This record gives sequence, C-alpha cells and structure tokens, in this order.
Amino acid sequence: MAASIWSGYLTFGLISMPVRLFAGARGSHISFNQLHRDDHVRVKQQLICPADNKVLERDEIVKGYEYRKGEYVIIEPEELKKIEPKTAKSMEILEFVKADEVDPVYFESSYYLQPDEGGEKPYALLVHALKDTDYMGIAKVTMHNREYTVFLRPHTSGMMLHTMYYEDEVRKMDAPKITSEIKPAEVKIAHQLIEALAGKFEPEKFHDSYQENVKKLIQAHLEGREVEAVEKPAKPEKVVDLMAALKQSLAQMKEKKSAGSRIADAEKASTVQLDDKKPATRERRGKKRVA
Repeated sequence: MAASIWSGYLTFGLISMPVRLFAGARGSHISFNQLHRDDHVRVKQQLICPADNKVLERDEIVKGYEYRKGEYVIIEPEELKKIEPKTAKSMEILEFVKADEVDPVYFESSYYLQPDEGGEKPYALLVHALKDTDYMGIAKVTMHNREYTVFLRPHTSGMMLHTMYYEDEVRKMDAPKITSEIKPAEVKIAHQLIEALAGKFEPEKFHDSYQENVKKLIQAHLEGREVEAVEKPAKPEKVVDLMAALKQSLAQMKEKKSAGSRIADAEKASTVQLDDKKPATRERRGKKRVA
C-alpha cells in the first residue's frame, strides 16, 4: 500500500475515529533536464547571495517576509511549529451540506480517506449516512504547512477528501451577454445532437496523446528515425446558419460509429507515427564527449 500523507483523527459530534489520507491522483508527464547546448552536460542551479557573491548551503537559508521594500521579518521553523493549529492532528467536521449545492470549481486536490485500526465501524457508519442523505461533510485539516478546508464525500472506495479553494481564490467572471434569441427547434436538435454523442463515462478511454507523442519523438531520436507531423485541423468557418449547422452535425453523428470509437479515432488522428525509413546520416543527440 502507498504511504499515507497524513494521519490523525476525524471527529463529528462526540464520535472520533483514526484515519489516514492517501493521494487520490497525480499528474504524469515527461520531464526534460536542462543541458548546456555546447557539450550536453546537465546544468546546476545554485543559491547565491548577490551581496557577497557567495554560493549558499541549505542550512544558511532562512524564511523571510518582506513587509517593506528590502526589509524582512525573519521566521524560524520552530516558530511556525509553535503556531500550528489544532487541526494538525485532528479533523473536525464543522458542517454538512447537500452535495448538489457544491460547485465543482471549489474542488482542488483529491485524496482517499481510509480508516485506521479501530476506526472501521464509525467510518462505515459515516459513509453509509452520507450516501443515504446525499450530504458532504466540511472540515478543516492542516498538512504541508497549511490549513485546508476540505470536503468529505462518499465514494466507491469508502470516502474521498477534496481540499477546497477559498472564496477569494476562485476567480469570478460575469456570464456572457447573449442577445440572440434561441428558437425551440434549435434546442430540440441540440438535444438530439447531445444524445447522439452521449456515452458512458469510462476514464480508461482517454489518454494524453501529447505525452505519447513526446515518447515517440524520444524513441525516434534514439533510433535515428523521423516522426511524421500530426496533421493540423483547418480553421473552423464561422457559423452563419445555426439551424443548418445543427442539422448537418446531427446527420454526421448518425453516420459515424459509437462514442467510444469516435474518441479512439480522435486520439489516433492526434498521434504521431514513426517513419519506417531511416535517414542515411543523422546526428545522434546523445551526450557529447567532453575532452
């Protein structure tokens, strides 16, 4: 099992249970190192004090808050430890809210919340009650040197915890001003188009085509081959007759395959192919020898 990133107690009312948090998702991407173009040697990043042009070690670094231009309040790690809130080891549910009242824009990161030894029964009771009532819990917890407000919701794995963006962190944007009249016939065909494109949510159908293309590009360099460029789509034309465009779209959808096949075709069209022909000569892009 993966290592937990937080352990403590979840409480609501007088009920308390030991729990652990595990990362619910993580991004996956190819990382590139920064190299010196001339000799392909990996460059280093150093912490340098510009006042005396000295390279600093980690133990010479302190945290400082700039309260006025060029003037800082120095904060030591022990001082931050001293002011940790009580939520550092305890997570108290402060409120229950209806799940459909929470806009997903407030969801930040996702974690699995699992019971620790001795907390299985109250944990199961809470999950069962949340499912029956369609409520989510709101609590506070401190981790990674920051206090978070979090959502707790039932899930197929038990319970999920989502950290919450605060109100002042969510950007506000006015709805666009729409002066055009939407006709009932247009709405009807739009509904039909949605139904034609409808499918069951299966996350395994979706892939990061760009990351796959980067892997193939790296493979091509190692093998001395070329990649074929992905064909870029033409710039869409401006829709003049919305009704005609809807009807044409619906006709195309009815001619095409299932939603799953359409997704596979779309990803295939975005995937690069390796050229079978190896060029006669090509500079190998590996590490250069340094005399």
